[in-house]
Amino acid sequence: MCLFPQDSLSTMSAPSSLLVCLSRVPRCPGVWGMLTVTMCVVFLGCPQAQELQGHVSVILLGATGDLAKKYLWQGLFQLFLDEAGKGHSFSFHGAALTAPKQGQELMAKALESLSCPRDMAPSRCAELQAQFLRLSRYRQLKTAEDYQALGRDIEAQVQQEGLREAGRMFYFSVPPFAYADIARNINSSCRPGPGAWLRVVLEKPFGHDHLSAQQLATELGSFFQEEEMYRVDHYLGKQAVAQILPFRDQNRRALDSLWNRHHVERVEIIMKETVDAEGRTSFYEEYGVIRDTLQNHLTEILTLVAMELPANVSCSEAVLRHKLQAFRALRRLQRGSAVVGQYQTYSEQVRRELRKPAGSPSLTPTFAGVLVHVDNLRWEGVPFILMSGKALDERVGYVRVLFKNQAFCAQSEKHWAPAQSRCLPRQIIFYIGHGELGHPAVLVSRNLFRPFLPAQSWREVEDRPGLQLFGRPLSDFYAFSPVKERDAYSILLSHIFHARKESFVPTEHLLASWVFWTPLLESLAREVPRLYPGGADSGRLLDFEFSGSHLSFSLGQPEQLVPGPGSTPRPSDFQVLGAKYRESPLISAWPDELISKLASDIEAAAVQAVRRVGTFHLALSGGSSPIALFQQLASGHYGFPWAHTHLWLVDERCVPLSDPESNFQGLQAHLLQHVRVPYYNIHPMPVNLHQRLCAEEDRGAQAYASEISALVTNCSFDLVLLGMGTDGHTASLFPQSPTGLDGEQLVVLTESPSRPHQRMSLSLPLINRAKKVAVLVMGRTKRDITLLVSASFLPWCGRGDPIFLG
Repeated sequence: MCLFPQDSLSTMSAPSSLLVCLSRVPRCPGVWGMLTVTMCVVFLGCPQAQELQGHVSVILLGATGDLAKKYLWQGLFQLFLDEAGKGHSFSFHGAALTAPKQGQELMAKALESLSCPRDMAPSRCAELQAQFLRLSRYRQLKTAEDYQALGRDIEAQVQQEGLREAGRMFYFSVPPFAYADIARNINSSCRPGPGAWLRVVLEKPFGHDHLSAQQLATELGSFFQEEEMYRVDHYLGKQAVAQILPFRDQNRRALDSLWNRHHVERVEIIMKETVDAEGRTSFYEEYGVIRDTLQNHLTEILTLVAMELPANVSCSEAVLRHKLQAFRALRRLQRGSAVVGQYQTYSEQVRRELRKPAGSPSLTPTFAGVLVHVDNLRWEGVPFILMSGKALDERVGYVRVLFKNQAFCAQSEKHWAPAQSRCLPRQIIFYIGHGELGHPAVLVSRNLFRPFLPAQSWREVEDRPGLQLFGRPLSDFYAFSPVKERDAYSILLSHIFHARKESFVPTEHLLASWVFWTPLLESLAREVPRLYPGGADSGRLLDFEFSGSHLSFSLGQPEQLVPGPGSTPRPSDFQVLGAKYRESPLISAWPDELISKLASDIEAAAVQAVRRVGTFHLALSGGSSPIALFQQLASGHYGFPWAHTHLWLVDERCVPLSDPESNFQGLQAHLLQHVRVPYYNIHPMPVNLHQRLCAEEDRGAQAYASEISALVTNCSFDLVLLGMGTDGHTASLFPQSPTGLDGEQLVVLTESPSRPHQRMSLSLPLINRAKKVAVLVMGRTKRDITLLVSASFLPWCGRGDPIFLG
């Protein structure tokens, strides 16, 4: 045995370890006597926040709001049950802007629903509920004086009762615009004295983009230290999510060789909801599905899956450092990285709840699928699929790690044994909740490995015959669920109390997430989302596929959405029909969504034509149907290349151009006077020559044809917009007359069965020369005639041009 002199022992403390170094020449014979030995032993550890026993004041701001009523008061009651007997005393202050009497009544009502654990005796439960109620009081916090009074009251209580103050917790269950004023008042009037802690809990949203998040973070940082702030993402408190890191740590031996690009085929992080945004459209219009769920919940989960494991997963500092490295390894998102959708009734809900005028469709996505890649050696090339949406077919959340399978089994599947066959899917699933299973769970394919989970907190689930998950029976998995299910907020409040920062979002992580998401959000700002009816009726509309870094919907064109009976349609009131009409794309939706889609398509065609040849020739129909389109183009498409656009008429009534019946007059009133089209690029039909209307001897049709021939290359318009009358006519070409259906004439004079009878119209051969033709059909009576004539001849169909049916 070698003995070292006493003075050879030196210690050096580090943030996450203790380094003990032994040096000098040991007093030992032999070869050791010839060497100078330095031996260092590293004791891995982690700095822990000092837990002071004493009095804790909890101030819940927004104490009468929905979040407080549903989750926070119950979470605080659970905190009281867990900690009150461990040397801590509590006082709970419910605070809001509401006047004291009304606020106390509202808070008392919220506290009526407090519940105890199932295994607690009713008498004990009633006793603890009574104690909690005695410790809880309401107070109005509105002015600086109110906060000063709160600070004085807490100090007075501590002194009068002879308590030792451990700390103060302020929970901000209020909108972010109120954060700055509240933070200023807390900082100036409500900080605890020396030796006690301050913990400020913040609820999302934390900004709208990178710039706003940075501004909010800077503002809060001027009042609080980073270690004092706890930004809540409640998904980090969900039991299956909170188990991801411990599971990876406890199963290191099995996972070390599997958790990488060589073995993982893809990772799916999914959050689906059946409810829509009704009642919350004011929030949803500002944020949308990506800001509501993907930028925070799903991205936080992604980092837990992708991060490198620290040596000690219980060390907050190490976990957060490794998570930040995962954030920084995320590959920049491109426009092609995402697909977005919107359930069919959303725009109507927005107009109703926000009192917006008709003709102002929302572009806010309620569904999104995003393809993410992590650029490091472990995950290079592995697709991470993030998906979330409202009004979908089921409510479920899960993280699914699907492993590659290169096995082939000669025997049929009925002979495969789940624990042995390598042909069965190999996957690990962190089942967040709801869905077919109905509770949180961790599932591992039996042909992968038998996982370890601590028996005191997780128990193996018994098989449920008939239940299938991802196409496989539950018996194919080792399945574990929590011994005791706990609400996410109860878990997070306990972590706040014990200063476990790894369950929260530091400023640096928040900003890294917004740096990642903001470019995609900006690129999608004017993207028209794909409409879907909602629920199971959406069919395959929202299916998507990926290739490389590009994501796209599996179906090339949206399906037709037809409203069912009833005056107030809901997602389930729609049925899905074919997306083709006589081999042409058929786009059907509510009028506002339809107009928005058509306007965007026209603008895209204009930009493409101007970029290619310098001009865009657009022929427009008249009547009532395109008025909303004209208004949309005039008010919502600032990037339209009007200076390079030539506007032509498809047809015109033989009336003076100033007559209200004139198609040109409608175009002038609703579009031309609102956009800057050069006057020489506007081409009205010459129906009024020599003070006569459509006289054949004035040769107005031939003059318009000559103008077209002179200006439009090959007499081929870039886009022709047609309508359809209730009798099935289009342009001014009528079913009962062959005029204009064939021949060499480009422009013809026709007769209408209704007044005014005389018309001028582009001929069908000229229309068919157009590069693109769109048919806009609005109204139920025209819907019926459109479907009726599907059995007859629409010669402009069958060439890939879209029909817009509203």
